[in-house]
Amino acid sequence: MIVDTAFLITAFVTMFVVIDPIGLAPLFVALTHGMSDQARRRIALRATIIAVVILLAFAAFGEALLNFIGISMPAFRVAGGVLLFLTALDMLFERRTKRREDRSEEDDSDDPSVFPLAIPLIAGPGSIASVILLMGQRPGLEGAVMVLGATGLVMLIVLAFFMISGPIGRALGKTGITVVTRLLGMLLAALSVQFVLEGLAAFGFGPGPG
Repeated sequence: MIVDTAFLITAFVTMFVVIDPIGLAPLFVALTHGMSDQARRRIALRATIIAVVILLAFAAFGEALLNFIGISMPAFRVAGGVLLFLTALDMLFERRTKRREDRSEEDDSDDPSVFPLAIPLIAGPGSIASVILLMGQRPGLEGAVMVLGATGLVMLIVLAFFMISGPIGRALGKTGITVVTRLLGMLLAALSVQFVLEGLAAFGFGPGPG
């Protein structure tokens, strides 16, 4: 099996930018403030596993669900691209971090692994839409392996960032995290436009992908 390196890189970058492990790290620190290192590791592992299961479910059954309710992949690709573009705007103008912080404050329990960490901070609308879009973009076993592999790698990075979130947050500081978030926002904006163009091309508007 010949691996399509370009698609693999696109899948990885898309999932990395949408999930944004760097931006999640300081929120994880805030949500687990005052907890022991053992409790933090347990929450990080549980949140990551739950998010992986959710994304796997949508990767496996997301397109079938869309077909069941009568939504075509090109239509979902356009809608998903628009959603990702709005996410990119939030990242560029720092609205995304504020909204994530608001969501984190809504949870008063001692264990934030399910909500808000797994849902919606990791497996949120953007990441769910992205994994369905990528699976639809490259149907078949080869595409599934690449998408799931890229997603799995991103989730391992998320887990690693959670495990070392304290030192990373202190090293980057608020300014560093803002700079990284805005750079990722620019990249996501370009990727989202590509999704929209491919969806429109499937309807016969403009040139096809590539």
